[in-house]
Amino acid sequence: MTGSLTVVGLGPGDPDLLTDSARAALDRAQDLIGYIPYVARVPERPGLVRHASDNRVEIDRARHALELAASGRHVAVVSGGDPGVFAMAAAVFEAVDHGDPAWRQLAITVEPGITAMLAAAARLGAPLGGDFCALSLSDNLKPWEVVTARLEAVLRADLVVALYNPISKARPWQLGAALEIAAGIRAAETPVAFARAVRRPDEAIRVMTLAEAREAPADMATLVLIGASTTRLIPRGVGQHPFVYTARSVAAR
Repeated sequence: MTGSLTVVGLGPGDPDLLTDSARAALDRAQDLIGYIPYVARVPERPGLVRHASDNRVEIDRARHALELAASGRHVAVVSGGDPGVFAMAAAVFEAVDHGDPAWRQLAITVEPGITAMLAAAARLGAPLGGDFCALSLSDNLKPWEVVTARLEAVLRADLVVALYNPISKARPWQLGAALEIAAGIRAAETPVAFARAVRRPDEAIRVMTLAEAREAPADMATLVLIGASTTRLIPRGVGQHPFVYTARSVAAR
């Protein structure tokens, strides 16, 4: 097959954080496929056909991309952040796994991007300096009971927890429920960070205690980081959020 498909991570939104190899993949593409806000991040140019679609159609989007690539087109599928973290890379390979066997012969590559967890951590200091995990609070593709079981397990394991997809109009209660679970396992003074739209014009960073966190506003552009017992705050000047870091060493229990 002469076509190709590249899954491109656009990073958190700041063009300066787009990798050179991701930018080159976008420059080569004849077709651009993705969720409407992500397609809008890529500048228009002659010869580029844009295929923007709504949320929750990831598999349909992936199949469309594979069909175009199989026809000989050079296709870029775009995701915010990193395409392998709760994003389009998994959808593309799921479509390959269950689709036309000929798709397995396509040239398919993934160009990584800076995911929200890493962008937020860089803004805060080093909250991921120790062991950590990432969880999505969305129950669109898995039961809520699975979400809570996994959350309880990693909280008891004393990992820093990065919560993706914390809240939406359809799921306004789940972040509060997750923080309630955390409050039953972690100390009330545990640091919690809310990082919204990192490196974009509407960026907002807030650091508070777990006891305060249940009253904090959040949306789908927010990444929530729950600290571990080894997460520390370094106070700064008035109007500045503290530096947040998680110690690399852990005492024996």
